[in-house]
Amino acid sequence: MSGRARVAAIHRHPVKSLRGEAVTTAVVTADGLEGDRAWGIQDVDTGRILTGRREPSLLLAEARLQDDGSPEIELPTGETCAGPGPATDAALSGWLGRPVRLIAATTEPPSTAEYFADATDDTSPAIEWTMPAGRFVDAMPVLLLTTASLRKGRSLHPEGQWDVKRFRPNVLIAVDGEGWVEDSWCGRAIHIKAATISPVAPCERCTMVTRPQPDLDRDLDIYKVLAHHHGGTFGVWSAVAAPGTIAVGDAVQID
Repeated sequence: MSGRARVAAIHRHPVKSLRGEAVTTAVVTADGLEGDRAWGIQDVDTGRILTGRREPSLLLAEARLQDDGSPEIELPTGETCAGPGPATDAALSGWLGRPVRLIAATTEPPSTAEYFADATDDTSPAIEWTMPAGRFVDAMPVLLLTTASLRKGRSLHPEGQWDVKRFRPNVLIAVDGEGWVEDSWCGRAIHIKAATISPVAPCERCTMVTRPQPDLDRDLDIYKVLAHHHGGTFGVWSAVAAPGTIAVGDAVQID
């Protein structure tokens, strides 16, 4: 990698599997971006947290963080729900066609969700996994991705929409060149101002990257390309070694 790395974009997703929001600054706490995946939609009958793997329609709704730390949710129907409570639960249940409720991750024990055994086949067996306590994240607090990996994906599948929203990273880092650059950062330290983020392992992808969104088409080949050329991974799961505030445009130092 040559040239200067910088923060190209920051995304937080207040509600698990709903579309999130691009922000210009974010507070990185010990367990991830403040407000990220802090809320989830729980199936009342099963107790599981719904995800876009098993409920693709979640990616048609959008969540923004309010000043009090609760989400404002805009449904594809145009209806808006503000914060948790009976009115929000009723609106979400009516939209999804089953009893659900909006819950905070901090009020729940480690929660379960499901994914399909075959990322390209929604009729394949469903596999349950347990998320870490405190947030509805799949594995670790922060997901990093580079512009070099996006360019690599486009070169392998130019007909695909390699839009960052499809891959839902917290921090997109602009670097020169083309390739799976962030893989080489595992075990190293990423410094962004006072914050230090420690990449641990490549992120194993699933059917989520194939799902349609309002401005993205369904595309099974996105996952097939990653599976064939990169072991099905894209981006790196990371821990937080030191908290701090980061902003778009900040310089990134890799030690």
